[in-house]
Amino acid sequence: MISCGASVAVDYDKETDFTTQKTFQFFTEKDSRVNPFDTKRIETSIDSVLIANDWQRTDYNQFFVDFYVDVLPSSRRSVIGIGLGSGGGGIGIGGSVGIPVGAKKMEHVLTISFHEATTNQPLVWEGVASGVLNENATPEQKESFYDRLVRTILSKFPPKK
Repeated sequence: MISCGASVAVDYDKETDFTTQKTFQFFTEKDSRVNPFDTKRIETSIDSVLIANDWQRTDYNQFFVDFYVDVLPSSRRSVIGIGLGSGGGGIGIGGSVGIPVGAKKMEHVLTISFHEATTNQPLVWEGVASGVLNENATPEQKESFYDRLVRTILSKFPPKK
């Protein structure tokens, strides 16, 4: 089970011109906070989205791209309710319990940021979106999940002025 949140939070430096050069590179030392397989999935997705939008990945770049994921227990979990009741003679007692079903779901909050490469790397754009993924998702489900999150976030990049 995979679901992506529809909203994206974006913030950016209004003084940055995102139209003059469209070159980027990923930070070489990053802590994505997820395993190396998911790190590669996210980086590949970011790379393909930017290249499809006429950006070039180069060693002499205008922007450094960074990302990380916060993984939190999700409050969105399927539950089956079981209730018991008894009554008679004007007296009643009852009770119910919720039993979680299915795999444990985790909320993944993906943050993608762009940093100016030529001026000591200050943050110039940041986008954040989240989605829920089963803890036991297959590699294919993870790839699809992260690709949707990346595309959702980067649909807001570059900012429209």
